[in-house]
Amino acid sequence: MNEIEIPNYFICPISLQIMKDPVTVVTGITYDRDSIEHWLFTTRNNTCPVTKQPLPRDSDLTPNHTLRRLIQAWCTENASLGVDRIPTPKPSLDRFYVRKLLKDLEDPKLQMKTLRQLDLFAAENERNRSYMAEAAVPKAMISFIITCFKEGRVDGLEEALSIFQLIRISPAETKLIFSDQYNHHIIESLTWVLGCEFRNHLTIKSHAVLVLKSVVENSKSSFLERLKPELFEQIMPLMRQDGSVTQEGLKAALHLLLHVCPWNRNRRKMIENGAVSTLLDLELGQLERRSTELVLGILFHLCSCADGRAQFLAHKGSIAAVKKRIMRVSAVADDRAILILLLISRFSRTKIVSEEMLKVGVAAKLCMVLQNDCATYLKDKAMEILRLHSDVWKDSPEIDRNVLTRYIKGNTQSL
Repeated sequence: MNEIEIPNYFICPISLQIMKDPVTVVTGITYDRDSIEHWLFTTRNNTCPVTKQPLPRDSDLTPNHTLRRLIQAWCTENASLGVDRIPTPKPSLDRFYVRKLLKDLEDPKLQMKTLRQLDLFAAENERNRSYMAEAAVPKAMISFIITCFKEGRVDGLEEALSIFQLIRISPAETKLIFSDQYNHHIIESLTWVLGCEFRNHLTIKSHAVLVLKSVVENSKSSFLERLKPELFEQIMPLMRQDGSVTQEGLKAALHLLLHVCPWNRNRRKMIENGAVSTLLDLELGQLERRSTELVLGILFHLCSCADGRAQFLAHKGSIAAVKKRIMRVSAVADDRAILILLLISRFSRTKIVSEEMLKVGVAAKLCMVLQNDCATYLKDKAMEILRLHSDVWKDSPEIDRNVLTRYIKGNTQSL
C-alpha cells in the first residue's frame, strides 16, 4: 500500500488518509466526513482548515458522490495490491429528517419507533446531536417525559432520558427549557420517575437525576426554596451503596443536594429523610475525591441545624469519618471537614463528645494542621476547636504543648 501512488485529491487535508465519505464545505474544500465533523463539532473550530475562511458549525456538508465513486473504483482496481475496498456510507441525518421524526413523535403509534431512532442517531456522532439540538429535540424529550407522568405510562422514558443526556445543550437553550414556570412540572415528573420500577432502573434513574441536577442549577432562589418533600424522599434512597444509580448519577445527586442546601426548609426535609446518616455511610465507603468534597459540603450545611448535629452524633462513625478526611483528600475537603467539627464543638459540645473526639484522634489531627502548611484561616478554626475542648483535652498525651504554646497565645495557661 505504501508503494502505491494515491491521487492527491483522494486524500483528506485533515487526516491525510484516503477519504471514505468525502463531503464539501461552503468554502469549496472537500474533507472526509469524520474528520471535518470532529473539527467542527468536537474541537469546536469555526474556520476552514485549508482556507482559514469562516466555517460555521451549522453550515451544510454536501456529499461529494462523484469523488466517492472515483475513490471506490480506484480501490477496487488496486485490491490485488492490498488496497481495502471502501463501502458506500450510510445516508447521514439532516435537519429535515430530524423535523420529520419530531412530527412522528406526535403519533402514539410511531412514538416508540421514533424514540429508538432518535436515540440511535444521538449516540452515533456529534453532528447528529448538533442537528437535534437545533431542532429543539431536548425540549421535546422533556415534554414527552411530562406527558408520561401525567398519563402514568413508562414506555419510552428510557429512550427520552438517554436522548436528553446525549445532546449538548447551549446555555441559551438551557434557559429556555428550564424556566421557573416549567421547572415545577419537570421536577414533579422526574421525581415520579425515580419512584417507578424499571427493568433497567440503573440507567434510567441515573439519567433522571442528571436532568434534575440541570433543573436546580438553572432555577431561581424563589423556586428552590419551595421544593416539595417528595423530591428528597426519592433522592435519599439513591445515595445508599446498593447500586441504585451509576457513579455519575450519584455525583449528580450530591451536586443537587449541595445546591439546594442553603435553604433551611430543604435542610429540614433532607434531615427528616435521614440524609446525615446516609451521607456518613456513603463516606465510610470508597468515594472519589470530588464525591467526598460534595458529601462534606452537604454535611456542613446539615450540621448548621440542631437536628442535623444530633443525627451526626448519633452515627457511631461520624467523627472518625470526618477526621480521617483532613489532610488526606484536598484543601476543599480540609476546609469542610474542619468546619463540621467546629460546628459540633461550638453548639453540641459535651464531655462525651470531647472524649470521643480525643479517642478517634481529632486533637492529634488538629495539631498536625497547625504544624503543616495549611491556610491561616483553617489554623484559626483548628485552634478554636482545641480551645473549646481544653477542659477535657488538657492532660491528654495527644496534645502537643509546644504547638499549642506557639499558636494559642493567651490560652496556654488554661491548657
